[in-house]
Amino acid sequence: MALSGEKGNNARRRLTLKKNKKYLNKMKCPYCGHQDDRVLDTRIQRDGNFIRRRRECLSCKGRFSTQESVMEVFPLVIKKDGRREPFNKEKILSGIKTACQKRPVSLDQMDGVVERIAKWVVDHFDQEVLSKSIGERLMKEMFRLDDVAYVRFASVYRQFKDIHEFMNELEAARNKDDTPPFELTPPPQ
Repeated sequence: MALSGEKGNNARRRLTLKKNKKYLNKMKCPYCGHQDDRVLDTRIQRDGNFIRRRRECLSCKGRFSTQESVMEVFPLVIKKDGRREPFNKEKILSGIKTACQKRPVSLDQMDGVVERIAKWVVDHFDQEVLSKSIGERLMKEMFRLDDVAYVRFASVYRQFKDIHEFMNELEAARNKDDTPPFELTPPPQ
């Protein structure tokens, strides 16, 4: 059976697309559970990373919003003790916020650091990444972000053994030339 003069596979493909398209925009209503709705408004959010859709249920007329984003698949993080856990952007952001307390660093700047770290992890590691690699990369980002926040972060991350190690970090931050006072280990090949 051909659609509008088309024959064979093209007609079947187009018919399949039309059938599937019918279900693409269906969401379960949070109020009544009905699955027929219509999209009232679609807006792109946050630099194109999210799409927000305002919907109306055709059964109860309730309105609700949905958000679509690309699913990012991150590698597992291998901790010092050998445990493996999923990569967690919120955990990194929490550490950055703690280090930046009462500093002139905006949330957008902190989010930028988290996004750069996440992109670096996805670009350089497939299945697993050492927590040490993430920590060193984050130290480099913190060094560029704010010198006081860097020293705060370093004091927790590096676990200084004595005042001399701490003073070396302070001196490096004071003589800041955008080169961290440590060497980054390259990602494994």
